[in-house]
Amino acid sequence: MSGRAWGVLFVLCGAIFLEGIDVAMLNVALPSIREDLDMSTGMLQWVMSAYVLGYGGFMLLGGRTADLFGRRRMFVLWLVVFLLFSGLGGFATEGWMLIVARFVTGVAAAFMTPAGLSLVTTSFDEGPQRNKALLVYSGTAAGGFSIGLVVGGLLAAVDWRWVFFAPVILSLLILIAAIALIPGSPSPDRTGGGVDLAGSVSVTGGILLLVLGVERAAHVSLATTTATVAASLALFLVFVAVERRASSPLVRLGIFRNASLVRADLAGLLFAAGFFGFQFIAVLYLRELRGWSTLETSFALVVIGVDAILSPTVTPRLVARFGNAGVIFGGLLLAALSYALFLPVGADWTYLAMFPSLVLLGLAFSLAYGPLTIVATDGIAEEEQGVAGGLLYTSFQFGAALGLSAVAAVNIAATDGTSPTALLDGYRAALVVPLVAALAAALVSAFGLRRRAGSTGADPGPATADLPRTAERVDATR
Repeated sequence: MSGRAWGVLFVLCGAIFLEGIDVAMLNVALPSIREDLDMSTGMLQWVMSAYVLGYGGFMLLGGRTADLFGRRRMFVLWLVVFLLFSGLGGFATEGWMLIVARFVTGVAAAFMTPAGLSLVTTSFDEGPQRNKALLVYSGTAAGGFSIGLVVGGLLAAVDWRWVFFAPVILSLLILIAAIALIPGSPSPDRTGGGVDLAGSVSVTGGILLLVLGVERAAHVSLATTTATVAASLALFLVFVAVERRASSPLVRLGIFRNASLVRADLAGLLFAAGFFGFQFIAVLYLRELRGWSTLETSFALVVIGVDAILSPTVTPRLVARFGNAGVIFGGLLLAALSYALFLPVGADWTYLAMFPSLVLLGLAFSLAYGPLTIVATDGIAEEEQGVAGGLLYTSFQFGAALGLSAVAAVNIAATDGTSPTALLDGYRAALVVPLVAALAAALVSAFGLRRRAGSTGADPGPATADLPRTAERVDATR
């Protein structure tokens, strides 16, 4: 890769690192925030849910706008918004102010992240170079989350507001580097294209309601959840009807004829559900039952961050030898093994007893996350790379919301009392959820094993067959 290409990748890795560290730091700072702002448990939950709603709800629209209006332009614009509202969250004096700031920050990430991913996929030729870039990119994302657990604990020990101010400093540095290093180019050709307003409103509303229904399932009545999900499904039906007739659809329905993309998105959803659900239960176990401090818990979980080292170093070699499908399948099986080993968790487990599950989970993430990103974007026309990235990250985000909601609901239902035995019963029951999710993801990914070892895993043709092809690449990096 050229020096300029490495510079672009450096900036984009900084942005995905920022997104990961921002979420992780907030996770460990929540108890301090609740105490200082006198927030109820329900309102505190909305600090996390607001970000998930903004992120998951607007991701598809964010991917499409990157394709239509220029990836560099959208990346820089929404990085500025991310910077501003992260800082405003640090000045919050009321719970509602923090919730609003987190929602807008999530929306900014929803536009910024698919723009960044599509900048990676369009800056490198499809094949080994792009695969290497994506694996470095995914490893950086994992590193941000892992490092954020520790940094968040350290900053929260000083003042929780630094959890919001620190990303401002990092955002500013990334913004300066982005303006200097990401090359400008002519605006994308939008002849015959435009914003599909009806499609945007219907799918964004559908995703918002679906994520809301999942996030609140453990806190509201079954009737409320059912009504919310039903309204969401109705909006999705409207979206499909609109896209069939739209001259410039938000998401061309033909893209779903790419079996590899669909398989990667579904496996990614299930993998994220298990990954985040497991971490939630592990944190509850260490904090509630074992009485570990925020910092002790952060250091205990940081071993999962081994994926930040393995993703750009070991995973590319395994992909070259076994292909993306084989590596993904192996990673998902390792995730299932990790959760299974943690199932008999005891009240007096040593860290050494927990270590195999945690390190195996980090290894599983390094094997699954990057190759899933490759498979979800390979074989997709350049002018749809933003949409493909939006679909993948929407799957990850919805999977995270689904996993967290499911393990919380099972944990509440299975916990009868506050004794150590009762708490352990709840944890063990909830741990079945990530195990089932990982096994289901492995089953989905197994259908890709028929691809020859070493292939990118993208199915040929169907997803792009109805798109006009030109000899020149569409330059939409601006």
